[in-house]
Amino acid sequence: MLYFRNLFMWNLHSEKLTLTDISMLRLPPFEYYSPESIPEAVALKARFGNDAMYAAGGTDLYPNMKRRQYTPQYLIGLHELKELNSIDFDNGMTIGSGIPLNEVANHPEIQKLYPALANAASLVSAPQLRNVGTIGGNLCLDTRCTYYNQTYPWRKALGFCLKKDGDICWVARSSPVCLAVSSSDCAPVAVALNAEYRLAGRNGQKIIAAENFYLNDGIDYLNKTHDELLVSIYIPSHEGWLMSYNKMRRRDSIDFPVLSVATALSLDKAGVCTSARIVLGAVASCPQRALEAEKILTGEKLSAEIIETSAQTAAKLAKPMDNTDMTLGFRKKMVSGFVKDAINDALE
Repeated sequence: MLYFRNLFMWNLHSEKLTLTDISMLRLPPFEYYSPESIPEAVALKARFGNDAMYAAGGTDLYPNMKRRQYTPQYLIGLHELKELNSIDFDNGMTIGSGIPLNEVANHPEIQKLYPALANAASLVSAPQLRNVGTIGGNLCLDTRCTYYNQTYPWRKALGFCLKKDGDICWVARSSPVCLAVSSSDCAPVAVALNAEYRLAGRNGQKIIAAENFYLNDGIDYLNKTHDELLVSIYIPSHEGWLMSYNKMRRRDSIDFPVLSVATALSLDKAGVCTSARIVLGAVASCPQRALEAEKILTGEKLSAEIIETSAQTAAKLAKPMDNTDMTLGFRKKMVSGFVKDAINDALE
């Protein structure tokens, strides 16, 4: 196991981080471990508890550390864990959580069998970050908020928020829970495709449905213990299914979604929808499955009128708050159109 200590930014005279250190967005000091097996990684996390974090690509973790949203004393690197870096297509697909997003986006079998997942992965950030960021990291992405994802001096000047160091949610001051939003691109697709996650922890391994993995709480947004590691993702066969992923953001690259829609449809030979799954992303602290909208499609031939009704029903789930980019009214107005487009994209 490799190990080193990150001290290059440490103020050796006072053993404190100065305001200059923070405003320059330097990483805080930490010790880095590189375990060679999953049991070793889990044991380290159990040993260090909340003072440690797992690190794979780090494309979200390291910026958060620089802004002091996270200040772990220990990082547990996952690059040496071979089990996290395999893909198997036996009876569906099992993909290791350490697979880079670009590999997911460009893998010919994933493009053929699960095009919505390949598309979602291709829309994460920019090519350079997709080369480093992993599918597991995106599925476990920290929730985001206008008031949270700022530098330490900015947050201190305003007053710290409920998610980090404060006691108030600046999005809605009377809210008892944090309203930071789930901005993962791949999570809505995983829910739509009925994926299952395999986790490893000090109490052994467990399987949990993607739909049950996410919690509608901006702080406690994942249904797992602190030591559990996402090892792999299983997606059952969707042969013959039609699927899509649509994403709204200000720029065509880099930006996180302010709205996303994942759809998966199964039609019989007569064109009747036998099963439908519609999942909204970036409208709450977890992906939102539009169950009532799915019921409208199921058992019907998907005419323009049926699709419109389903889209309008799905839009009722979206209650935009002042926690992401773009105005509240615009984001609300766009939901039904995006759901309709996602259904039609899948059908086409």
